Amino acid sequence: MSKKYFGTDGIRGQVGEYPITPEFVMKLGWAVGKVLGKRPQDRIVIGKDTRISGYMFESALEAGIAAAGMNVQLLGPMPTPGIAYLTRTFRAAAGIVISASHNSYLDNGIKFFSAEGTKLDDDIENQIEAYLDKDMTTVPADKLGKAKRVSTAAGRYIEFCKATIPATFSLDGLKIVIDCANGAAYSVGPKVFRELGAEVQPVFNNPDGLNINESCGATDVTALAKIVKANKADLGIALDGDADRLIMVDHNGEVVDGDELLYIIAKGAHDSGRLEGGVVGTLMSNLGLEKALQSHGIEFLRAKVGDRYVMELLKENDWNFGGESSGHLICLDKNTTGDGIIAALQVLAVMVCENKTLAELKSGMSKYPQTMINVKVSKRQDPMQNETVVNAVKETEAVLKDTGRVLLRASGTEPLIRVMIEGEDANLVQKLTEQLADVVRDTL
Repeated sequence: MSKKYFGTDGIRGQVGEYPITPEFVMKLGWAVGKVLGKRPQDRIVIGKDTRISGYMFESALEAGIAAAGMNVQLLGPMPTPGIAYLTRTFRAAAGIVISASHNSYLDNGIKFFSAEGTKLDDDIENQIEAYLDKDMTTVPADKLGKAKRVSTAAGRYIEFCKATIPATFSLDGLKIVIDCANGAAYSVGPKVFRELGAEVQPVFNNPDGLNINESCGATDVTALAKIVKANKADLGIALDGDADRLIMVDHNGEVVDGDELLYIIAKGAHDSGRLEGGVVGTLMSNLGLEKALQSHGIEFLRAKVGDRYVMELLKENDWNFGGESSGHLICLDKNTTGDGIIAALQVLAVMVCENKTLAELKSGMSKYPQTMINVKVSKRQDPMQNETVVNAVKETEAVLKDTGRVLLRASGTEPLIRVMIEGEDANLVQKLTEQLADVVRDTL
């Protein structure tokens, strides 16, 4: 059953444009309350990031849920993974996140967690959509839901994060710069690392409702790299607006991306005997990650692009570690969803245990040169259904042999074909990518 509103991660769009309007969001809250009101739990928790429209949508959801007869617990600004955790610990029927993640303040979105802190099943999303097509009704006044703010939410999540590493673990002697993206982790993020003993310099931690992700955070670490070097810090931590994404910077100001961080976490777990099974990346994960893991006897599988698909493959194989180059890192032995703060703690634990710098740890993985060209096409289509393109791909793979790989992927939102090649020789990779892109452009 195709969905009218839900995408791969909730409902997202530009504020004020349907469906990201207060009227729709109030009805969405009501629909969720009607579907989940059939369960024993009588409450839904709501958290948000720092964008200005969060106030409006928080109130709209509260009204809709109350009209359906369910209670609301308001968490305030809170990282998305923190909302997943608090949904579980409060035994709520569901958790709602008001956030557009790494997007600017102009956008917002509503995404959901089940009572178990995982994404909602398709069946539940379909039931919610069915209610959205019905007229909204209100339960009798004596059955209306109530709302209350949870003053302990931040402290609970901070302690949860700290508990994901051994009690004997300390960050004493480390100087850390943390870029909070003017987002949901602006308060809890620095506190976690400071309470573990680090000297912490928070930056981009003054949200005003409009500056979330603006030239900062995991999507733009240019400023963070300069600050780390200027202050002679040991490393920098960059979160995105809702803190489910992590990019780091070493003491040299060099970026350590999601692939490299996943390698460090997985190898650390492997060396300490904690790694059960293998690691899941995506079609876009660098070939260097796959080769580095395999050199240590660690199995590696690729999922479709998107943390939802990484999660599916992890659960299918009963593995714990997976992620994307963009910094969505999942440690299922720690939390039920990707968590930037917890992932950073796992990297720091490896640093402390092995007494190595971040630069030394990432040196165990050599990234392959990678080039990607986006080719505009007349309509959205699968490029591998065209015989000319398929033959061109085979010819390219023959040139690369086992020293590289070719990936053609249709954009999920635009009429674009992403032509990506990676291999050992950067010049060859650039040349082959341009040639293959020309074939795609001329053919499609």
